[in-house]
Amino acid sequence: MFTEILRGLSTTLKSMLEKPVTIQYPEVKRPVHRRFKGRHELHRYDNGLEKCIGCSLCAAACPADAIFVESAENTDDERYSPGERYASTYEINMLRCIFCGYCEDACPTEAIVLGDNYELSFTDRRQAIYPKEMLIVPVPEGGKLTPQKVEPGKFTRSIPVMQDPD
Repeated sequence: MFTEILRGLSTTLKSMLEKPVTIQYPEVKRPVHRRFKGRHELHRYDNGLEKCIGCSLCAAACPADAIFVESAENTDDERYSPGERYASTYEINMLRCIFCGYCEDACPTEAIVLGDNYELSFTDRRQAIYPKEMLIVPVPEGGKLTPQKVEPGKFTRSIPVMQDPD
């Protein structure tokens, strides 16, 4: 019995001399692994147009039914994305999301990406629904804010279309 007490005491003394494992969060943040799936981001093209074309494939692929997408038509006076449509409403309910990444896999334009931000906290359920304004990344340097006004027929994709010489 006395030997077990000495063995336990030696274990305690060894652990007291080791460096602590704790990290001073939030001042020091832990690095995440390359394949970590964190908070969602909606990406843009270099010219500032949104990559999301409002196709709702991410919402269809979501097993938790956490994504709601409502699309609207682009016009030459108000262009949000290079396609015919854009996501006028894009919401993700973070309480329902299971961070599986199916939305990222289903997106044809690579608009939705699960980033490396793991700091998600809410004080009520309404704060857990992230609208498009919270998800979209800032405009890249040299790009323009959306909506953009373009010449008719200039953008049908993310790059300018060559006009026929007729």
